Formats: sequence, structure tokens, C-alpha cells
Amino acid sequence: MSTRARWRRVAGLGARFLTVGAVSTLIEIGVFNALYLGLGWDVVWAKIVASLVALVNAYFGNREWTFRDRGGHSRAVEITLFVIVNALCTVLGAVLVWAGVAAASALLGREAGPVAVNVVNLGSIAIVVVARFVLYHHVVFRGERARPVSGAR
Repeated sequence: MSTRARWRRVAGLGARFLTVGAVSTLIEIGVFNALYLGLGWDVVWAKIVASLVALVNAYFGNREWTFRDRGGHSRAVEITLFVIVNALCTVLGAVLVWAGVAAASALLGREAGPVAVNVVNLGSIAIVVVARFVLYHHVVFRGERARPVSGAR
């Protein structure tokens, strides 16, 4: 496969991944704000729960659309890897929100408000999206998926 064809293939994967991610992000932001602003949850716990809720959409969207032709692992191994990768990414997101809110509060000289918290949250999402794409592509949905044999009886 030529370099140009490889880049086009990765760009197509990236576009599908970003579409699934956009929907998952909307779910995550909605749940985050419902928990943080609506129910008064701590930002870190709101972040963790929102991320986990968005993962359900992310798994099925990426498995059935983005990486539909990839994945040489059994479904059980794939789900296990998906959960591990996303646990790591959820921790990364929570740490980024915690550190970002602390930094914003220090810079502002007061507790960060909802706008600052959401800016930090969006920044954490952007960083985690890149980490997830790399890990999904190279770890979770690695290799070509076995295709059924045509004409088998």
C-alpha cells in the first residue's frame, strides 16, 4: 500500500472516529453538566461518570462503523482491551480536569466557575480523544478482522 493510500485510509478512519467521538462528547458534556450543575456533584466524579456513560456509545460506534474491518481479537479480548484503554483514558481525563480546575482557580485567585470548569473539561476531552484514537487503532482494534468464507455451505 502506498504512503498516500495509507494516509487516506487513516484519514477515513479518523473522520469516522471523530464522528463517533462527537456524539460521545455531546453525551459526555450533557451528563457532566447534569451531574455537576444540575445535581451538584464534585467535578471529578461528574467527569468519571460522564465518561463512562459516553463509552457505551463509543464502543458500538467504533466497533461497528469506524473499525468495522479491523480487530483480530476475539470479542471478549476486544472488550477487555476497550475497557482497560478507556479506564486509563478516564483516569487521564479526570486528572486533567482536577489539575486544570486547580490551575484555573490559582490563576483566577478564587474557585473556578462553571465556564472555566467547562473550558478545562473540553481541553481534557481533546487530549483524551487523541490518546483514544491511537490506542484503539494500535491496541483494541488491531489487525484485520477475519472475514467469513464466501460460498460456504
